Amino acid sequence: MESEKYRLLSDIHSPSDLKKIDDRDLDELCTEIRNKLIETVSSNGGHLASNLGTVELTVALHKTFNAPDDTIIWDVGHQAYTHKLLTGRFDSFDTLRKEGGLSGFVRPDESIYDSFYEGHAGTSVSQASGVAVANKLKGNSDYAVAVIGDGSFGNGMVYEALNSPSNKGCRLIVILNDNEMSINENVGTVARHLAQIRAKPEYYRFKAKTEKALNYIPFIGKYLSAFLFKVKTELKSLIYKSSFFEDFGFRYIGPIDGHDISTLCEAMNSAKMVNGPVLLHVNTVKGRGYDFAENSPEIFHGISEFNVDTGIADSHGTDYSHEFCKCLEEFAEKDKRICAVTAAMSIGTGLDEFFKKFPKRSFDVGIAEEHALTFCSGLAENGMIPVFAVYSTFFQRCIDQLIHDGALQRRKMIIAVDRAGFVGEDGETHQGMFDVPLLQSIPNLTVYSPASYNELSNCLYRALYKDSNVVVIRYPRGRLPESQLDYEFSGDSVTIGNTEADTAIVTYGRLFFEALEAKQILADKGIDIRIIKLLSIKPINNEALSSAYDSKNVVFFEEGVKTGGTGEVFGSQLIENGFKGRFILHAVENGFVPHASVNSLLKKYKFDSESMAELIIKEFNDER
Repeated sequence: MESEKYRLLSDIHSPSDLKKIDDRDLDELCTEIRNKLIETVSSNGGHLASNLGTVELTVALHKTFNAPDDTIIWDVGHQAYTHKLLTGRFDSFDTLRKEGGLSGFVRPDESIYDSFYEGHAGTSVSQASGVAVANKLKGNSDYAVAVIGDGSFGNGMVYEALNSPSNKGCRLIVILNDNEMSINENVGTVARHLAQIRAKPEYYRFKAKTEKALNYIPFIGKYLSAFLFKVKTELKSLIYKSSFFEDFGFRYIGPIDGHDISTLCEAMNSAKMVNGPVLLHVNTVKGRGYDFAENSPEIFHGISEFNVDTGIADSHGTDYSHEFCKCLEEFAEKDKRICAVTAAMSIGTGLDEFFKKFPKRSFDVGIAEEHALTFCSGLAENGMIPVFAVYSTFFQRCIDQLIHDGALQRRKMIIAVDRAGFVGEDGETHQGMFDVPLLQSIPNLTVYSPASYNELSNCLYRALYKDSNVVVIRYPRGRLPESQLDYEFSGDSVTIGNTEADTAIVTYGRLFFEALEAKQILADKGIDIRIIKLLSIKPINNEALSSAYDSKNVVFFEEGVKTGGTGEVFGSQLIENGFKGRFILHAVENGFVPHASVNSLLKKYKFDSESMAELIIKEFNDER
């Protein structure tokens, strides 16, 4: 039974229940939490290594602070599974990342203990700063706590927030969860600075001995506190050669052991006593307590279902990401101008093998998508051909750079937009719904949306050697449908079926394969349609428009938001050219897409083949 297996954890329904647990039982509680994390993620998939590393940190947080009055903000939310378990969600934790169940990230509509949606890195300090200032203005004594780590501290927005003068005098505590990792190993000057701090324990040994000695001195101990603070400050300057965080106006505490609950609680209570912003530096081990995750944290950062005993995840063979990067490697073997750029996502985007083969032409800039794109502009200006691989959801962050540093300046660079369309279990903050509308309005830009691996290779070749300016190649998460592997690329736009048929389906990307199956379903019912498949979705191929112009009915299926998408542009261009038939655009109505499997989402939003066929029958059968 769950109550026997999780003796302590099953009785925690809120942080107040945690506070009642004897300190001597906390290690056992942490073991139960880790077992629950491993059990659930091995079945549901999710973020494991980062959560295993924050178990003690989260326990200490909820023992020390009084959420939800004290606002705890997680950056990013994928390291907050323990937080969910301690805030009333143990009984539903088995539904994690399942349709209708708990989100894999924090989200306010799920719990009063979740203050913000947190799916992207680098936002917590700005949010916590705003909360802390609001608390100050209202005259209340609550704390705003930002827990930032897992590479998020390399994001430039963090330093804008740290540098804000509005932080002065606020009850703002930033906890730096320093696990030396993002999704890949941390890179950059900040990571090196933190490593230098970790390598110098002299100050902490001296501090501990001094404080212990003071405890034995009667009467005068309090008179030495001011002197001790002065010594502390001078020693920091001597040992670190810098007052990095204090230059931002933050009192610095740490680094401390992030797996020692007693020490963590003491440090957090010390931070609460400071009249002003504090940065608490905590060292944790990503994957702590599960050998496979601890030894390979990058693999167990975000993982599908896996065998707990062997640590081996289910294998699904190749996918769009790896096929794209395999093609990129083949071109790079012959062309030394080709460079690969990632924002801490070389494994997720499939670039890890490229990085191994071409280390001098591989660049991980950390979680800094804006910098990545402008960096590519610089590479392009000096004769290189940069290829920036980025998830659609993270690509949103660098639209200004794309406009100003890419399209306006006609740079020859390639942006590989991975995870375009439905992504699945990661939910609203990760669905690739918005890249097409964002791209459609930008001049000097070509956007391809291939359906097959062959098309993917062809688009990359065109981008490298045929097209000028910025080229975006967008492709979905996952694999090519096995039933459609015999499809062969044959041109920019493809018309399949009887060109005299009254009804045409227009689509692009992976929905093309659903349309093929829908055509067969309709044929079995005696309904003849044709399919017009787009490859370039910006600009739209004139041949595709001409093919649709002669149709009586045109149905455009688009796996993205409706407003501003390719479907709207296609329909507008048809009407401008005198189209007299009926045009229906079926896309995602302008809202956010919740977490569920990709197949479930395709059915829910009626993009699967059966739904396509049903729509055709419903709308046009009476006209036959």
